[in-house]
Amino acid sequence: MLLLGHAGWPQARDAAVARSVTPRGALPAAEQQVVDLFSATAPSVAYITSEVLQQTSLFSAEVSQSAGSGFVWDTSGHIVTNSHVVEGARRLFVQLDAGQPIEARLVGRSPEYDLAVLQLARVPRDLKPIPLGVSQTLRIGQAAYAIGNPFGLSRTLTQGLISALDRDLPTTDFREVPGVIQTDAAINPGNSGGPLVDSAGRLIGVNTAIRSASGSSSGVGFAIPVDLVNRVVPLLISRGVAPLPGIGITPVRPDLVARAGISAVVVGEVGRGTPAAAAGLKGLNRRSGELGDVIVAVNGRRVETLSTFVAELDRVGIDNSAELTLLQAGVERRVKVKVIDLVR
Repeated sequence: MLLLGHAGWPQARDAAVARSVTPRGALPAAEQQVVDLFSATAPSVAYITSEVLQQTSLFSAEVSQSAGSGFVWDTSGHIVTNSHVVEGARRLFVQLDAGQPIEARLVGRSPEYDLAVLQLARVPRDLKPIPLGVSQTLRIGQAAYAIGNPFGLSRTLTQGLISALDRDLPTTDFREVPGVIQTDAAINPGNSGGPLVDSAGRLIGVNTAIRSASGSSSGVGFAIPVDLVNRVVPLLISRGVAPLPGIGITPVRPDLVARAGISAVVVGEVGRGTPAAAAGLKGLNRRSGELGDVIVAVNGRRVETLSTFVAELDRVGIDNSAELTLLQAGVERRVKVKVIDLVR
């Protein structure tokens, strides 16, 4: 006979008995590797909160908070993140593992490379710097893992592949970060500044952007390559700024150049005592309007915009020489010019 219980639900005569659990057994080796990778890497990942003072009216302002990710660089308490994560921050706090937030100060940042370094006000004894890998030897198809705090959800792991290499990522005006890693590992708002690691748990990139109309992951994310990070971060720690490669010219505004139908870099002015001056480059004659030198290639690589020109100088590297292909009055010539640090 069937008994009816509360609200008419069928009720058994005897007490309900829970079903037995099926033993799981050991995880497959591939799954266990990912579990171990997360366990080893997560303590090196930081949850960064910034307080920004926002103007609400002519006479008032309010403090708002934003969140991002970062990671432990060394045992001295340096934390690496994206420059845009800490831009305009009045106060910064870093939470590591399950600990309490620690206030931090900005040591240095480079909007051009979208990298920044923070210093913890109190350095825990058990800080665990993330192991560093290399990006030069990466291959499309390798596994990639992103760890960060998307939408404020701390310690989130996503898995994917390296989808492409040598992408260019726009940062500030007329500048692009060359050699950027593209990945389909889900990267969402809040992941910025967090690590992208390989299957050995080594840092291979700093997650920095997604390309999506909605702002959420669409399977196309980007990370600044670790080889560049390993070059810029020590300079941010020691100098507070990163080097800016240049040759000592002031180019004509790109919008004016494009309007004139020129796909190259037009030299506007040449600074005195600069490598460009030493190489004999000529600027625009502002009285007559006559063009000076037009830079069309660097080391044989075509230059069509100012951002690609800057990227090529970055590729050459500071204190190295580049061969410029120039056009002046329809005549082509090539000159050697030294790349210098414009910040020095």
